[in-house]
Formats: sequence, C-alpha cells, structure tokens
Amino acid sequence: QVQLVESGGGLVQAGGSLRLSCAASGRTFSSYNMGWFRQAPGKEREFVCAISKIADITRYTDSVKGRFTISRDNAKNTVYLQMNSVKPEDTAVYYCAADRRGTSATTEHGHLYNYWGQGTQVTVSS
Repeated sequence: QVQLVESGGGLVQAGGSLRLSCAASGRTFSSYNMGWFRQAPGKEREFVCAISKIADITRYTDSVKGRFTISRDNAKNTVYLQMNSVKPEDTAVYYCAADRRGTSATTEHGHLYNYWGQGTQVTVSS
C-alpha cells in the first residue's frame, strides 16, 4: 500500500506558475504509474496528466498540453506537476493517484488508479 500527500497548491495569478508535489510513502514508488487529476467546484473529477513508472511515457489532457509538465523522481518517491501559463479555468483541487498495474503505462481512467491523495487546492485569479 502507498500513501500519497500533495503539496504546493495556493493562489496564483493568471499567467503565472506553480509546482505541485506528491510525496509517496513506502519503498515501492517506482512500481507505480502515477497520475494527476483535478476537480473544480460543481464539476466531475477530470484527468490532467500521467507518467509511467519509469517515466518513459507521459500523457496529457488537451487543455494542459504545452503548459503543464509531469515528472517524477523515483529516488525521492515524488511526482511533480509543473503548471505554467495558468488560467482561471485551472482552478480546482488537484489530486495525485497511483496505478499499481504491472505494465509501465499511462491511463486517463480514474478507476484504474488504486491510491489517491487528499488533494491540494489551486486557485488562479484573473
């Protein structure tokens, strides 16, 4: 089992940058594919991006391509989300999630993730 703790959220102006971190407990972080999701008030949770366990594959939803970058440091048991050129529509609670499937892959399907963090709030002001 793995526990995930997000950090780095806050208030940022439109056009600014923010970096989220997700620290994982345990010694098997490198065996998990990781993803970031977000949920805005009154909306369903949506996929943002994902990275495979050995970081050979990344996947992004169209609305963040070219602005957000997902990365991971397996030595530090941490996955990151670098958010650049943020927009008010990026305002949401951001969650990281871990997918324990054996393959090194990425998926946008939330039900395939086994573990979730508690979330961190990102608010973008216009």
